This record gives sequence, structure tokens and C-alpha cells, in this order.
Amino acid sequence: MYRSHSCGELRATDINKDVTLSGWVQKIRDKGFMVWVDLRDRYGITQLIFDAERSPKELLETAQSLGREFVIQIQGTVIERESKNDNIVTGAIEVVVQKLTILNEALTPPFTIENQTDGGEDIRMKYRYLDIRRKPVQENLIFRHKVAMQVRSYLSEQEFIEIETPYLIKSTPEGARDFVVPSRMNEGQFYALPQSPQTFKQLLMVGGMDKYFQIVKCFRDEDLRADRQPEFTQIDCEMAFVEQEDILNTFEGLTRHLLQSIKGIDIESFPRMSYEDAMKTYGNDKPDIRFDMKFGELNAVAQHKDFKVFNEAELVVGIAVPGGASYTRKEIDKLIDWVKRPQVGALGMVYVKCNDDGSFKSSVDKFYDAADLATWAEATQAKPGDLICVLSGPKNKVRAQLSALRMEMAERLGLRNPEEFAPLWVIDFPLLEWDEDTERYHAMHHPFTSPKPEDMKLLDTDPGKVRANAYDLVLNGNEIGGGSIRIHDKETQALMFDHLGFTPDEAKAQFGFLLDAFQYGAPPHGGIAFGLDRLVAILGGQETIRDFIAFPKNNSGRDVMIDAPSKLDTEQLKELHIELDL
Repeated sequence: MYRSHSCGELRATDINKDVTLSGWVQKIRDKGFMVWVDLRDRYGITQLIFDAERSPKELLETAQSLGREFVIQIQGTVIERESKNDNIVTGAIEVVVQKLTILNEALTPPFTIENQTDGGEDIRMKYRYLDIRRKPVQENLIFRHKVAMQVRSYLSEQEFIEIETPYLIKSTPEGARDFVVPSRMNEGQFYALPQSPQTFKQLLMVGGMDKYFQIVKCFRDEDLRADRQPEFTQIDCEMAFVEQEDILNTFEGLTRHLLQSIKGIDIESFPRMSYEDAMKTYGNDKPDIRFDMKFGELNAVAQHKDFKVFNEAELVVGIAVPGGASYTRKEIDKLIDWVKRPQVGALGMVYVKCNDDGSFKSSVDKFYDAADLATWAEATQAKPGDLICVLSGPKNKVRAQLSALRMEMAERLGLRNPEEFAPLWVIDFPLLEWDEDTERYHAMHHPFTSPKPEDMKLLDTDPGKVRANAYDLVLNGNEIGGGSIRIHDKETQALMFDHLGFTPDEAKAQFGFLLDAFQYGAPPHGGIAFGLDRLVAILGGQETIRDFIAFPKNNSGRDVMIDAPSKLDTEQLKELHIELDL
């Protein structure tokens, strides 16, 4: 028996017990005649004591030879600790060691394995197996496990069945780039790793499995950022014989269950907002509604004077920053520099100080009088003491720029409390979006999304105005889930492929299996997929998903620990019928 107790288990009630513990050496304090060792496992830390009076000489010498991260086993007796440590749950006791066995020696680790480490991200990713020994990382992984277990519990109680779908599938031209896998047995042919199990879960609905879910790995070969990895995990769900309202109610229930069971928070309100209103009011389709700073469109009240910048703009729009009237000119200039950064891309910013006495001071006083600026304040809901920030330009660009500024100001003002949760459904997305490069429409979600029935007549005459039967669940400014009611008949699906630029032969070659299945009695169905990595990070009070993944990739998509991706040798390439011109 390697251990009778864990290193986080012993308490004052265990005094005088004989115990066996195993773990890693966290710290050693050697006084010559006495040695203290902090022994760590994932459950906690227990202090061990070796001393000249109670320990044989050779045992004390062995304890003095221990190094950090040695793996040891001890046998000893629990005693009361003279100098108690209230910072750890085992701080009332220590163990007098009678027997010590070194199970494995260890090199000195390249960084300190403690809650606060001296290791930078690069070195910790290279030695991720050591980083995982740290309590904060372990707690994140345990937290992820708890979320996944609660998801399974809720969905199982709702009669969903977890079904695995294939990882080696067919490449399709829609969506992000596929990761492809060469087939040794089928020369010149390739599998793709799934970007999602979309078509398979629809086929499961055809097969009569009317409530499906899967916590599943998905793969997308696209540029990375803090909340994106080349491989990620989805909570993938589908239901048959449902309308949009059924999906929204079911997964509001899941979100409520997670917030209550994981965070102890009860959420009643799940407001709904159209895509059009989200873009107009917040400048993006995943707004953070924990705070205001709603957009105020100013065309009608700012384009009547001789200010050419506004008069030539497609959109003039502003936000009111709470308390911003106290900013100095230097602080405002820095804010203007911030919006002019390439990452934001604004050409400049007009500002108005709404002074406490009801007067106004702006950067465009030459063109606008107090009465004009008062209408701006009304449009942006600015109060005395606020700062109105105004951007102008092409509609889509300026909305994105002002949205970035809104989020930045909320961050600076401490309005994005990670322990406050504000969910939101965004609905009525456009079905199609025009791509200037390819000069054709692309599906905003995917080609299996159903149009709103009342908009079907517009598909042939004005496809850009057709709304999708689609919905996203947003939490604290992050999209945590998205889905749609699917097309379930061959004719509508063929029509959708036609509008996406597929010829009938191309559609049959790519998706013939799905079109064929629809001919055998496909039920009305729809679903949703949650990003588990992102959901866990938000529930954990963070927005960086890497902290909640055991072995993440870096920003270049590399696993620096195992050095992947890597080259294949010539013989492997020959087996796969791949010739590289190096």
C-alpha cells in the first residue's frame, strides 16, 4: 500500500494515527538536527518532520539528501503541530516519520512548482507535465471535469443519449480549413478531421435518435488566438421534432443548471435580441450586457453642419463613457491613439465632455454649439460627468471600432466583473453573407441552416435579406453556443446549395449521402453546440481557454512539449503516397 491517506486529508482528529503517505517533495527546511519536508499530492500538502531525538541517524541523513520533486513514501505518526499554519487545511498537524522510501529521484525543475511560479508561459508549456503539478492548474482541470459531469448529468436527465461519431470523415469546402489525413490504403485520397459532427448528428435524427449529445473533439486549421485552439471541445447536441423555442428553452435550462450547480448563482432572465439590434446597439453579435454604453447613432443630429468628416460618413455613432468628463486632455489623446492603432483602425475620434454643471466642451466646438451637443448627449444617454466618444466612417467598420472601444473602456472602468453573469440569446441572423473576394454568397452559419419560413420567398429575389432560423447563446460578451433549426427536406437543401454556388453535381459529390437520407423520412430537427473550453473558462472567471486545457497548443499551433507538428521520414511519406519537392 503506497498510501493510507492523501496529503490533504489529515486533521487534528487524526492525531496519534499511524499513516502512510506518498507524494512529491515540495520544500525542505534543514536545521541540521531537524528537517521539515512539505509533501504534496493533488489533494494538498502535509508537513513531515525528521529530528535527531525521534528519528534514526540514517533516516535524518536520508531526509537531508532529498531534493525538490523527489517522489517519496513515508510511514509515521500524526502529531499536533506546534506552529500551526492556517493557510492549509492540514496546518494543525504534522507527521513524525519512522520510515522513508525514495520511490524516484528528480532533476531540479526548470521553474518553481508553487501557486505563484517564476516560470514564463513558454517554459511552462514545454514542461507542461510539471506545470500540471501546480495547484492552480490542477484546480482548473478539476473544474473542467466538474462542468463536463454536470453537462452529462443534465442532458441525461433530459433523455439525451451520448453517441460517438467518426473522427475520420470527408473534407467539405464550407467553413474553416480542414486538417487532412492521408489514406495509406487508398492512394491519393484523404480523410478530414471533423470541424463539427454536423452531418452525422443530422443523420442520427434521420435514424430516430431524437435527442443526441456528445462531448467531442473538433478540429479547424485556422489562425489562433487566446480563445482558439486547432483542436477544441464541443458539447454537441441535436433534437428532432422541435422548433426554435424548444431548443432555446432546453439549453437555457442547461445554462441555468451549470450556473447554479457550479457557481451557486440563479439566473432567471435570458433576454433575446435580434442580430440587427445587436449590431446597431453594440456593434457586434456577441454583446456584453453587464454594462451599458449603448451606441447612439448621430447621423440625424451631426450631419447638418459644415463638418466634412461627419457629412461624408456612412455612419456617425458614439458612446457615453461613465465619469469620463474628468479625463485630462493627455488622457483623451492617449484614448485617440488607442483607437488609431492598426488593431482597431479608426482614423480619429471626436469627443464631448459633459460637464457636471450641464455645459459641454468638445473637440469640434468650432462646428457645433451647446444645443447640438445636447442632442448628442440625449442620443448616447450621456449624463453630466460623462465623456461622449464619437467615431465615423463606413457602417460595418465603424461599428466594429466603437465596439472595441466600448469593451476597452469597460475593462478600464472595472465593469466586466467575472463573477457576474449575463446571458443573452442573439437570434434572426442573416442566412447568407456576400463575400467580395469570391463574389458569391456564403452561409453565415453552415449550409444546413433553415431559412425563416416567412423569408423563403426572398431567396430568389433578395437572398441577402433572408433571415436564418439560427441562434447564438452569448455569456459576458462571449459566444458560448450556437445552432439552428436545420433544413430537413431534399428540395430546400438543394435550393440552398444552389444559392451557395454549388452545381447539382458538386452538391451530390459533397453531400449526396445527406440528400439521399432526407428522402427516407427526415424529421424536423435542430440543435446547438457549446464551446466547452470557452464555457469552462468563463465560468472559471477567465477568458483564456489554454488555462483549462491539459495540453494546449501555443499561438503558432505547436505543441512545444512533444515538438508537434513534425516532419515524417521518407519511408512514411512513401507509404502514404506523398512526394515532397524539398
